Amino acid sequence: MQFTKYHGLGNDFIFVEDFGGNLVPNGETLAKLLCHRQFGIGADGLVFITGDADLYTMRIFNGDGSEAEMCGNAIRCMADYLLDHGLSTGPTLPIGTISGTKEIRVQDGLYVVDMGEPDFSFSQGEVVKIDSHGVSWRAYPVSMGNPHGVVFVDKLASLDFLTWGPRLEAHEVWPQKANIEFTEVIASNHLQVRVWERGAGPTLACGTGACAATVVARRLGLVEEGPVKVSLPGGDLVIEWVEDNRVFMTGSATKVFTGIIDINNLESER
Repeated sequence: MQFTKYHGLGNDFIFVEDFGGNLVPNGETLAKLLCHRQFGIGADGLVFITGDADLYTMRIFNGDGSEAEMCGNAIRCMADYLLDHGLSTGPTLPIGTISGTKEIRVQDGLYVVDMGEPDFSFSQGEVVKIDSHGVSWRAYPVSMGNPHGVVFVDKLASLDFLTWGPRLEAHEVWPQKANIEFTEVIASNHLQVRVWERGAGPTLACGTGACAATVVARRLGLVEEGPVKVSLPGGDLVIEWVEDNRVFMTGSATKVFTGIIDINNLESER
């Protein structure tokens, strides 16, 4: 199987062409094998490029085998893949996802993604109180095509991230679990965020999570209108929630390497 490894600010993915959709039904198994960092290639997620020239579509599976509706970092990487392989000429291209078609454009060597409209229908966007292991948390729900819970903290540096990330992700308040954004407000146009991703755990960056944190912070008046820098462990994204209720994300995409892997041999070793 031929593959290409990409990352968006350290959030890394394995890309495989599957235009006929033949591999997607085995996505759970393949993701667990290929994403394993000791026994496989190693990645946060496995992306199948399906569809055709009319609309190439991203199907993404987390390292635990669960399928994600949308991923902001992966879709920038897929745009770079399509351009690099001559499958699209750009500078603007649509990419299909389970949560709908997203439009990406190339600008100054970066990728600007129209992430669509934030959805505050869960709990009407009002704060959700989560009691876990004797501690009470306040999470603000929003969907960016996938579920998020934004939690504001005074100091990210003092947060026991590895303990509270999985606890809040899997809390019963979320019907299908949720990505959790622990967010510190640095300035009126700057957030610092660490994301515990549903199905992947701690990642160096999360595009949809950066969008979720920004729109919730704007709603609460914690940041001003205009572009907001979101600093993640792997680098910075720029998020802007514009007047027509659409959210735009700007960031990089980096190809790491290409290769061929023998799936049958990988399965026999496991």
